[in-house]
Amino acid sequence: MGNPRVLRGVSRRLSPKEAAEGRRISVPWGRGPRPDRIAMERAVGDFLEAAGLDASSDPNLQDTPRRVASAWLNGFLDGYRTTPEEALGERHPIPDGQEGELVVVTNLRFHSMCPHHLLPYQGRAHLAYVPSGGVVGFGRLAGLLDCFAHRLILQETLAREVAQALARVLGSPAAACILEAEQACLRVRGETRCDAVTHAEAYEGALRTHRQLRRELWARIGSGPRKRGGG
Repeated sequence: MGNPRVLRGVSRRLSPKEAAEGRRISVPWGRGPRPDRIAMERAVGDFLEAAGLDASSDPNLQDTPRRVASAWLNGFLDGYRTTPEEALGERHPIPDGQEGELVVVTNLRFHSMCPHHLLPYQGRAHLAYVPSGGVVGFGRLAGLLDCFAHRLILQETLAREVAQALARVLGSPAAACILEAEQACLRVRGETRCDAVTHAEAYEGALRTHRQLRRELWARIGSGPRKRGGG
């Protein structure tokens, strides 16, 4: 039946599914933090109490600690479970005649969490790399993005980590990650900034040093369904 837990006057036992999740997340996530789901739920309950809210008398808040912990573990912190190597997986042979050509994936939707205010941001990512020794599936590039995005990470750091992983793990001589995002810390904390869009770019190898290659990348991104603003 699992162990009982107490959250602001609400006592119940873990379901078999929750108990299994608790066992699974009790092990280290690679080199990342070791989450304690029960402690996370208790912390959310403490936060609600400190904010002057009585979760035991409000039916909408009674299960909030569990829901919040689950959302964080499965949507905002699950990137710590995966390494870039695992996210990218195995490489496949480069198609004939495409050696040295850019591989570009545009408009990958992503969400992440800012470590400063613990407020979310979301947007679109454009990833590019020149293969060296093989290519990976397009879905693997999305997985690499989530590997880093589903952590507490700044947008600028996210772009740099993804670009560096493409260069390091795939041995790519040229890699890039370009992010356009809507930051909740800007949009909900000041009405004059409600339309702000933030941009972060990171380049590795030839994409950092060769302007012509960057222009080719931006031409491909500009030809997509959503063009970059600003002229």
